[in-house]
Amino acid sequence: MRAVVQTVSRASVTVDGEVVGAISDGLLVLLGVTHADSPATAETMARKVHELRILDDERSAADLGAPLLVVSQFTLYGDARRGRRPSWGAAAPAELAEPLVTAFVEALRLRGAKVETGRFQAHMLVESVNVGPRTVLLEL
Repeated sequence: MRAVVQTVSRASVTVDGEVVGAISDGLLVLLGVTHADSPATAETMARKVHELRILDDERSAADLGAPLLVVSQFTLYGDARRGRRPSWGAAAPAELAEPLVTAFVEALRLRGAKVETGRFQAHMLVESVNVGPRTVLLEL
């Protein structure tokens, strides 16, 4: 599992002209799932993201109660080492990835996090204003 985590002053996801998720002063999380991931991986990643000390004064979303916007992003597993057309072979298929993205979101919520989401497999417009800028790549 991979996550790109960014501090944002605001972020939103729009699908078919409708805002389906939006936050302010929190974390935008782009989440990719690979074949070897499991519910345990999702839970561990949720803990790492929630406790990641990336916010002001080295504090975490858990410390501050900052919201998170989680967007499924299979392209995090794109591989363009052999040319200009990425291969998506390392990305988990939708039937494996969707339940694990849901497990990640639920694990965050069980920790008390306020979580908004995109819509799985939809064409999403993701807008964000990165603060810092602070961006971290986490991989399990």
